Amino acid sequence: MKNLKQVTKKLQKAVAEVIQQYVMIEENDKIMVCLSGGKDSYTLLDLLLYFQKVAPISFELIAVNLDQKQPNFPEEILPNYLENLGVNYKIIEKNTYKIVMEKTPEGKTTCSLCSRLRRGTLYEAAKDLGCNKIALGHHRNDILETFFLNLFFSGKLETMPPKFKNDTGDLVVLRPLAFCKESDIETYANFMNFPIIPCNLCGSQENLQRKKVKQMITEWETEFPNRNAIMMNALKNVFPSHLLDTNLYDFENLESKIVATSLAN
Repeated sequence: MKNLKQVTKKLQKAVAEVIQQYVMIEENDKIMVCLSGGKDSYTLLDLLLYFQKVAPISFELIAVNLDQKQPNFPEEILPNYLENLGVNYKIIEKNTYKIVMEKTPEGKTTCSLCSRLRRGTLYEAAKDLGCNKIALGHHRNDILETFFLNLFFSGKLETMPPKFKNDTGDLVVLRPLAFCKESDIETYANFMNFPIIPCNLCGSQENLQRKKVKQMITEWETEFPNRNAIMMNALKNVFPSHLLDTNLYDFENLESKIVATSLAN
């Protein structure tokens, strides 16, 4: 069993690496940290608060939770936690739960619609709060799972990037936990005894494709230790000329390129 000091150092190192590689945080940034009440977002907030203290630059953090009005949601937990922590925060109340339940056909998963509604609400909140960046709690396992979901079920090579702009181009979205292992986050959350709030929407649904992909990746890692790290490294080493996308590589004019190279030599 890893101790708290070991897992804290691992997570801090992983977050520092991704922040540096993708130039995530700059002077005078105002970052909205999306706090769901799960282990990932608690860990995200905790680590960003640490870097806010030790970083050589000044940036602002505000924790934001979207109260989706799920039945029996313990709405006092997050405000109490954040007030005790002394963190600037805002709770947004919007009954997306009702919309999701009304619009989702019986037997279908709620995740897609719930995610879209939540994302749109949080983007608007970031603009209202004067934030220029949003931090989400997706970790390495989320990125790998999304890659295989797109590969197997959508026919495309795509996953969650560590940093991107929203569709309107006025917000930068960050995933500072992109290099962090879910198992390390879980260990850290247990040590820290975060007041975890379960999701009664997606968390209660069984047999989702993501769960199947998660199981597949977990079994691979058990059978072939370090496979996740290798797969993650592959996502950072892409060779468009060795794939099949004509929008990424000019296969049509390949012969002329070869001739030009030959003449130059």
